[in-house]
Amino acid sequence: MYPKHMCARAQGARAGEREPPLTVQHLNQLLLVCSLVLLVAVAAVRISSRSGLPSLLVYLGIGIAMGQDGIGDVHFDNAELTQVIGYAALVVILTEGGLGTKWKEIEPALPSATALALAGVAVSVGVTATAAHYVTGLEWRQALIIGAVVSSTDAAAVFSVLRKIPLPSRVTGTLEAESGFNDAPVVILVVAFSTAGPVEHWYVLLGEIALELGIGAAIGLTVGWLGSWGLRHVALPASGLYPIAVMAIAVTAYAAGSLAHGSGFLGVYLAAMVMGNAKLPHWPATRGFADGLGWIAQIGMFVLLGLLVTPHELGDDVLPALVIGLVLTMVARPVSVFLCLTPFRVPWQEQTLMSWAGLRGAVPIILATIPMVNGVDGSRRIFNIVFVLVVVYTLVQGPTLPWLARKLRLGGDPEAADLGVESAPLERLRGHLLSVAIPEGSKMHGVEVNELRLPAGAAVTLVVRDGTSFVPLPATVLRHGDELLVVATDPVRDAAEKRLRAVGHGGKLAGWLGTGGDTR
Repeated sequence: MYPKHMCARAQGARAGEREPPLTVQHLNQLLLVCSLVLLVAVAAVRISSRSGLPSLLVYLGIGIAMGQDGIGDVHFDNAELTQVIGYAALVVILTEGGLGTKWKEIEPALPSATALALAGVAVSVGVTATAAHYVTGLEWRQALIIGAVVSSTDAAAVFSVLRKIPLPSRVTGTLEAESGFNDAPVVILVVAFSTAGPVEHWYVLLGEIALELGIGAAIGLTVGWLGSWGLRHVALPASGLYPIAVMAIAVTAYAAGSLAHGSGFLGVYLAAMVMGNAKLPHWPATRGFADGLGWIAQIGMFVLLGLLVTPHELGDDVLPALVIGLVLTMVARPVSVFLCLTPFRVPWQEQTLMSWAGLRGAVPIILATIPMVNGVDGSRRIFNIVFVLVVVYTLVQGPTLPWLARKLRLGGDPEAADLGVESAPLERLRGHLLSVAIPEGSKMHGVEVNELRLPAGAAVTLVVRDGTSFVPLPATVLRHGDELLVVATDPVRDAAEKRLRAVGHGGKLAGWLGTGGDTR
């Protein structure tokens, strides 16, 4: 990757001339460029949230603007490096997604999401590849690669435009679980179709997919459980080490799954999901750390993908991309959703929304680099078609998703905001210090301290309000914005948090009115 005015320097180096060594000045310039890109990308998040467009389009635009056809005039064509960085970024993004997945939301939707991630992908690949071959004239291998590449959905793209419209838990759970599960079989299919030689018989390929998914799932669940157990029973010397440890455990799941010839992507997602539902110490800090890393991974990945594309080469591939995307959006996705979800008696309104919510984000563009690295004939055209398809249909589907949800009457009133509860283990005292933040929308507002009815062995010891700390009385009324310090002995720690979350969602009568306690 280098500006045009450095071409002569690069050519001279290839001709045998000695290239000047990199200096601190070069490093300073690189850091300046990277920091400016990050600042522009962060500002772009605000623009995308106001316009309803997924932020990936803004980041891709930044990369294109920096590229050889843009104002930056940066030449970059290293597909192999892009694939490696893209895989690393995808591991971080899947970790962040898994940590934020609430088991209580996806558990009821797990069978339907699994069906979409497996059978749905197969239907989508078959329909899309057939259309790509017969309608646009692509060879079967190229058509199958495109069909597999665009069959992976992107939860980040979906929920970036639906964040302000609360949906039924079955819809969000299904979409979230599907996006976490379907990356694994799609990667296996793309690699298989991009391998030199004839494509293996379908039953052999299905057996390989099942084996890799089984190995990845087993390793992911095992690593996640062991990591959760260790983090809950070993007190680290600094709270800042917990987020680092969680990310390291998740990456371990990916690496172990891949080395065992399993699906590392499924492994990292499941490991992160197990840890995300295990009530780890310093959870808000861990969640914030993972969220920040996820944003950095997305920004870097999309900017790099924008650099890799050459806009002036896209002209001949626009029409095939539009045709394939139309078949994918209007035929393949709805058919796969109908076939997979009808047996589970999912209402047609929810099926319609989930059909339209099959947004394609970074994953398809990253997967499109696999045939480029493997030297498949026409791989550059495959990449261009996928790039145009993702951009155009994200522009079409993204802004219309909230409108469709309202038309289908699937958007409701927001639920009461969940409490932010952070736990710090007091190892030698056999207790826990819970830090509780009361957000806007929490029904804990207006509740007296004695009305919390915490279990014996737990007590509110301090309240921080408007920057002032005080020891509360039993009749102290809690308000939005308060931060509470709750001390709980080890045996009642979970019960105390469950009760606090129940009051946050159901008010002082939580429990008596049937309000559940654990809302994570």
